Amino acid sequence: MKNDTLPPRAEARPVQIETHGITRQDAYSWLRADNWQEVMKDPSVLDADIRAYLEAENTYHEAQMAPTKALQETLFSEMRGRIKEDDSAVPSPDGPYAYSLKYKTGGQQPIFYRTPRDGGEETILLDGDKEADGKAYFKIGGASHSTDHKLLAWAYDDKGSEYYSLQFRNLETGKDTGYVIEDTSGGGVFCADSKYVFYIRLDANHRPSKLFRHEIGTDTATDVLVYEEKDPGFFMGVGKTQSGDTIVIDIHDHETSEIWMIPADQPTTAPALIAARETGIEYSVDDHGDTLYILTNADGAEDFKIVTAPKATPGRENWRDQVPHKAGCLILSHCVYKTFMTRLEREDGLPRIVIRNLADGNEHYVAFDEEAYSLGLSGGYEFDTETIRFSYSSMTTPSQTFDYNVATGERTLRKEQEVPSGHKADDYVTRRLMAPAADGETVPVSILYRKDTPLDGSAPLLLYGYGSYGISIPASFNTNSLSLVDRGFVYAIAHIRGGKERGFGWYKAGRRENKKNTFTDFIAAADHLVKEGFTSYENIIAQGGSAGGMLMGAISNMAPEKFGGIVAEVPFVDVLATMLDDTLPLTPPEWPEWGNPITDKAAYEYIASYSPYDNVEAKDYPPIFALAGLTDPRVTYWEPAKWVAKLRATKTGDSLVMLKTNMDAGHGGASGRFDRLKEVALVQAFALQVTGKV
Repeated sequence: MKNDTLPPRAEARPVQIETHGITRQDAYSWLRADNWQEVMKDPSVLDADIRAYLEAENTYHEAQMAPTKALQETLFSEMRGRIKEDDSAVPSPDGPYAYSLKYKTGGQQPIFYRTPRDGGEETILLDGDKEADGKAYFKIGGASHSTDHKLLAWAYDDKGSEYYSLQFRNLETGKDTGYVIEDTSGGGVFCADSKYVFYIRLDANHRPSKLFRHEIGTDTATDVLVYEEKDPGFFMGVGKTQSGDTIVIDIHDHETSEIWMIPADQPTTAPALIAARETGIEYSVDDHGDTLYILTNADGAEDFKIVTAPKATPGRENWRDQVPHKAGCLILSHCVYKTFMTRLEREDGLPRIVIRNLADGNEHYVAFDEEAYSLGLSGGYEFDTETIRFSYSSMTTPSQTFDYNVATGERTLRKEQEVPSGHKADDYVTRRLMAPAADGETVPVSILYRKDTPLDGSAPLLLYGYGSYGISIPASFNTNSLSLVDRGFVYAIAHIRGGKERGFGWYKAGRRENKKNTFTDFIAAADHLVKEGFTSYENIIAQGGSAGGMLMGAISNMAPEKFGGIVAEVPFVDVLATMLDDTLPLTPPEWPEWGNPITDKAAYEYIASYSPYDNVEAKDYPPIFALAGLTDPRVTYWEPAKWVAKLRATKTGDSLVMLKTNMDAGHGGASGRFDRLKEVALVQAFALQVTGKV
């Protein structure tokens, strides 16, 4: 795919930067707005030169993609046709009511409602479409009802910056109380009697640093600061245990945890520490009466174990093994109910649910037989129950929601994802391959294709990867991928190191000083898919977003000849500069993931050796499509902007490089469920255009 018209060229304004005695040059650092904090809240204050460049790039990308306009509309219609527009979730019971959300035909935002527990007339609690009316961007960041069912705490972001405005709705009148708490991280958590709500405020650098307690009906200026996290390297969250007995303050980075707790029926009590933070030790908690159930990697339990401890004396010295560590079997999460405990674990790359009877310790499993599938647990609202809810899907099987009676073993199908335009699972094949890596490891690859797709190397293939933060990419049903698959594409997911698909060790082998394994694993997956006849190098479109966008930048530098095109969505490509900028929202908490190049010269040199922006070279690159969000606090807009500018100025050949910046959104792109599909259609049109399948 050639570049037939002249693209924009960002002015080079070189600056010299010295760190650890090493000097590097950055010609495009001026694209980072000095007032980025203000831009997050008010995009209109963006510097005129920067805006002009971003808008010129948008104009160029629109011109390049103009020939695919009809194709984009067709793809969008197909994807929309696979969505049940008047869809609704299975209601979750809580006391006298059952709570749920739904969408109306043509609606882009969720509508929250409730009914009497055993059925009856719906009451609309929050209509997202009404709240979003007239806004270019709108996202609900949480909607939780109070324990007495009289209030709704709900939050929204109308700029894409993830600064949420929190307010309260009287569910008896349907009216908001009239005051708004700005700059929060999302929703609120109610205490036992609904008199108080806990919430987190973000500071000027977008860090969740302060937990407040608000007394409903009082002036927010009198809200009480409950806890302040002064270390910028740690995130903070607030929640509640399944029993509802304990408010939990969760302090963590990517490898270390610290949790404080407050009795939900004594909300003005000072927080009590469970176990002080200790580098490399992670834990999460649930409770049952006077006992805490703690999921942790302490004592060398790399794939985690579950211990118990008294609430009154919860320190490490009192932790006792309940579910011992089993190497290679990663415990992902746990939840404690009145008579049983559930845990979601993964072994040999596949998930399963384990039910443990609290009285006698007996266990049984909920598992499935497909070669690759996705499994999820939903906590629900109630503690005293014998029913859990889980979801199941595979790359060929639409999502199914089951209620499972832990006493009888009975599964009840509560919902099956409808595909209004039709879907025949038998027309498709899903497989799990193991791609050999250069160091002897094998990389799982999940693939989906139509039965009639030729496996002679001629098929185009979209290869998706992420590989960071221990996040595992599930082999789940994705209606959007069908538009490519039905046009002859193979759709593949490379489960590369940096995720936890093969246990916690799989994550450790793809972070910090081992980060390059993530990139070489992805290339190894591409090699294996070509070797096995699924595709050819010139027909592989690589796709990744955020940290997966960093992966895209790295593989484009390392093996550009092995990819026919690259899609990098909100890509984290200016890794070195970002990790050196401790004013950015995520930088200090990210040092455990990447290393701290400010204090550690070895970390600086290693990051510099793979950081995509810093390793752009004068060589041919495949067509590249980068997407950004102006108000993105996670991967700032200037990272892809700088990367594209440097690619244009440095690379050889005439391959197309495009940048699309959403001037009204942040990290997640467009907020509405249909507007988001337009961006997916744009990416797919690029893939089809590059591979000549238009």
